[in-house]
Amino acid sequence: MPESKTQTNDNQEEVDSEESKKIENNDGLLDTSAEKAIAQYRKIRENPNEDLSEKEIAEIDKECEIIKNREIITQDTPHTPVEIISKDGSVITGPLTLTRFEKARIMGARALQLSLGAPVFIEIPKNATTSLEIAMEELKQRVIPIVIKRVLPNNDYQNIPIDKFL
Repeated sequence: MPESKTQTNDNQEEVDSEESKKIENNDGLLDTSAEKAIAQYRKIRENPNEDLSEKEIAEIDKECEIIKNREIITQDTPHTPVEIISKDGSVITGPLTLTRFEKARIMGARALQLSLGAPVFIEIPKNATTSLEIAMEELKQRVIPIVIKRVLPNNDYQNIPIDKFL
């Protein structure tokens, strides 16, 4: 039994030392990338065809020092998605009307529900022969109890009932 504990401790020490090496390597990588960025900046600013005055050289050195002293962000802070709620319930994200993709998705989902025996929310028109035509009419009258979730690139979202669209 004591041998397995020693092996576990040895393994843990190896993992800890590997992690510290990664952190050290990462810092070294950041230092070299910052130095490369400063060298590139100097190359861009110092035109080889022109002679620079001492004032211009001092200005470039000062800007390079500013770049060198900047805080380097190595990890982005995580963003938790938030629901966007308007005071009057209006549409804030995206267009004020349903997009063609939202309409297609709603009609397809509702037509499937109707074909599987879901109750109809409107008086069935005489000329309607398929569940898709009934779904289209329900959507036109805005009686389908479906909520559209519009998501922004940062994963914030707004839930919008169908009756809020124009």
